[in-house]
Amino acid sequence: MSADSTRTKILAAASELFLEGGLAALSVRAIAKRASMSTIGIYSQFEGKQGVLDALYIEGFEMVAKAMEQTGEGLTPKQRVISSCEAYLDVAENFNAHYRLIFGAADDTYSPSPEAHNVAASAFKGLLMLTAETMPDDTAQDDIRARAIEVWAALHGYVGLRQHQVSSEADIDNWRELALATIDKLLAG
Repeated sequence: MSADSTRTKILAAASELFLEGGLAALSVRAIAKRASMSTIGIYSQFEGKQGVLDALYIEGFEMVAKAMEQTGEGLTPKQRVISSCEAYLDVAENFNAHYRLIFGAADDTYSPSPEAHNVAASAFKGLLMLTAETMPDDTAQDDIRARAIEVWAALHGYVGLRQHQVSSEADIDNWRELALATIDKLLAG
């Protein structure tokens, strides 16, 4: 088995365990058992649980960063933001373990590495750049940042409602459409 396929197998096992029981379910022994390999294999690929979590965290934010890089020939800046938001929602829906790790399931047992934080910052920088394109050239950086945070918070809020469905009032079948309509309103100012 190649190093890449071993790495993929380990991360898939960790993702499954994370979705089943959060960070508490992740131990090198549990990941190794789920991946049908020895604990030595985990340590040689990731140097332990912290390395596995950092890999998932980095992968998650790399997917978010890629979503924020959506470009489209002939699209207006606002349409590019909407396209990026659609890609972001795809990440949240299709890579649930990654999304939950990077946006909310952290606790005192895991602290992302500096490299992981840098990847997260890069994802937000992509959203800042996209958001800036939708605003007048003389807009203050603080206002651009505030609008980008509003966009990200709205997206995250709808994903949270979808994932947690805390009440029947929040059981919304058209959550994606509502999220994108909210982003459209935010960008309209």
